[in-house]
Amino acid sequence: MSVELIRASGLTDAVPYAYASIVPAGARLVHTAGACPIDEQDRVVALGDVAGQARQVMDNLEVALRAAGAELTDVVRTTVHVASTEQADLVTAWNVVRARFGDHDAPSTLLGVTVLGYQGQLVEVDAVAITN
Repeated sequence: MSVELIRASGLTDAVPYAYASIVPAGARLVHTAGACPIDEQDRVVALGDVAGQARQVMDNLEVALRAAGAELTDVVRTTVHVASTEQADLVTAWNVVRARFGDHDAPSTLLGVTVLGYQGQLVEVDAVAITN
């Protein structure tokens, strides 16, 4: 089974993601919790470093997906949260997240938020994926 990514005519093709996705019949949905920039010792990594935290977040997201029988190419959509009012910080996090997905440009929402759950946390990503 694979996710069908939809590009909508009439909307700009300059964005680095699909506008919608379709889940095949019979697929099981996987909803992840927000992946955080936490290491195995329960410490926030890369304090003050949006890109460094985004890399750890994506590492952790992949671990959670694999535990559910899914990979990044099975992702239907993501939400990327960045604790910042600076658009440059959002773009920095997005560039790390987007690069990790490679050619699989699932729909995504990028948000600047006031604060995230852990002291010093700047980035969090949650995802919906499919598996057989």
